[in-house]
Amino acid sequence: MAFESLHHVLGSFENQGGWQERQQFKRLLAYWPEVVGLAVASQTKPVAIQRGVLKVATSSPAWAQNLIFERQRILEKLNTRLTIELTDIRFSTAQWHSSRKENSAATSGPEANPWQDHPSHVANFQAPNQSPPAQAPAPKDPQTAFQAWSALVQQRSQHLPACPRCHCATPPGELQRWTVCALCVAQQWRG
Repeated sequence: MAFESLHHVLGSFENQGGWQERQQFKRLLAYWPEVVGLAVASQTKPVAIQRGVLKVATSSPAWAQNLIFERQRILEKLNTRLTIELTDIRFSTAQWHSSRKENSAATSGPEANPWQDHPSHVANFQAPNQSPPAQAPAPKDPQTAFQAWSALVQQRSQHLPACPRCHCATPPGELQRWTVCALCVAQQWRG
């Protein structure tokens, strides 16, 4: 059995077509938001390159239809940045949900959970000099579960500021955004 140098083995991998396509696909993922814009990138996800055709999952059929008209412009921009030439782009909703699950599993930080940025989010709110709530054991029946949940909500809302209009406990984000709680601002908007 003859041993080959690591450089030679890696070189043989790099010369295989599938390897080059995977490397170009990684580059494409990095360029995608810049090429199509942030609004389009949030509604699309490149899925694969197969035989020079880029497959892109879209969040809805309307996005797929609209992007078909932009296909040539996107192809030209991508081909200036990649070493392999893309011949076409196929937009489809078929893999949207599976690609989003994979992406969210790989993502960490605030973009992984958009609820964390919502004004009504209070899970991480702690009043000054307040200790975090203790973890309770899992309840055995629905009544106990409801009582535990109710106690947790009361404990969390105990130190929240009051809405100036209805005087209910209000998440600080709602007051910063609307100066009143979400229920009061909804009533104001209804007229």
